[in-house]
Amino acid sequence: MSSATVTTSTPVWGRTEQQDFRSRVRGALLGSAIGDALGAPVAGLSLDGIRETHGLEGLTELAPAYGRRGSVTASTQLTLFTVDGLIRAHVRRDTGAWHPPTDVHRAYLRWAATQHDWGPDERRTDNGWLAREEWLYARRGPDRACLTGFGDEILGTLEKPKNPTARDAGATVRSAPFGLLVGWEPALVLQLAVECAAQSHGHPTAYLSAGAFAVIVHGLARGDSLDAAVQRALGMLGSRPGHQPVTDALQRALGAVRQGLPSPKLVESLSPGDGRDAEDALAVAVYCALVAEDLRHGLRLAVNHGGDSTATGALCGSLLGALSGETALPPAWLAELEGRATVLELADDFAMEMTQGPALHGPAVASPGWLGRYPRG
Repeated sequence: MSSATVTTSTPVWGRTEQQDFRSRVRGALLGSAIGDALGAPVAGLSLDGIRETHGLEGLTELAPAYGRRGSVTASTQLTLFTVDGLIRAHVRRDTGAWHPPTDVHRAYLRWAATQHDWGPDERRTDNGWLAREEWLYARRGPDRACLTGFGDEILGTLEKPKNPTARDAGATVRSAPFGLLVGWEPALVLQLAVECAAQSHGHPTAYLSAGAFAVIVHGLARGDSLDAAVQRALGMLGSRPGHQPVTDALQRALGAVRQGLPSPKLVESLSPGDGRDAEDALAVAVYCALVAEDLRHGLRLAVNHGGDSTATGALCGSLLGALSGETALPPAWLAELEGRATVLELADDFAMEMTQGPALHGPAVASPGWLGRYPRG
């Protein structure tokens, strides 16, 4: 993604449009975190194991994980750093440098530091505010490919991807923020998500699942229906080498809607393997979002199965949050969500940068407070 090939349109931001966009950004990021937290206690359990632990209805409310209710995992951590990297990319554009994959990669390296450092490095003045959040300095089941992909400063690319056999959902779950770039064309959203996924997950199924997910979120953030957003993703995948497993997974999700009442067994049928591959997690999340009566119902369905419950919960939460906005989020779950204030603050910063960036930084104006939060370096 060279600076010469990236062009973005600037939406017309009236007051109503700004409020709607901010609500969808909050919904997508908080919804993802809630789904992640709901799925965390049952990660690695079979459906029978979930029922043995939580009753015949399965997990229906937040339960303890990592020492408390509402704890999030590495999925949420990485999503937050994706947002941070995208804001920094837009701020750094003032310098004439414009290569968003590099800025996102630098953000992921800041995340990697949280996985091995005891706490923030106060000597680093270029880290920005997110890397100074002490609660993020905790290892919460990070995917091995993420740890190795960001274990050095080498930037993985589509030509030379990191971990070319990694096809789990570790890159897909951090990719909702790319879809929130509503001023970008869908093809650019797909390309950016794919390039950034290849920084840790080099298997085509993994990075194309990330790209498809970002395109679906993008459609929802622009006001499309979920079915229309999925259809657009399917149309865009067709020209990509290695797309067939992802295309098939999305088609399974669409077809399952017509197969009767939603059930855990039907959810599990969407994952022909062990439910750990990226395309399977994407299929489960899309199906659960399509049949959801509300966000609470959709997330309960999304985590009660033997697959990757944290991934499917996070993905489904992003979809439903972007679709309906923050008011769709269950207040009782929000109240217990770990890091809620940080997620909300970052969501609002992202919305402000995307709608009012020129008033914060540029040739004629520079807010010291904003540049302290998101340094250009």
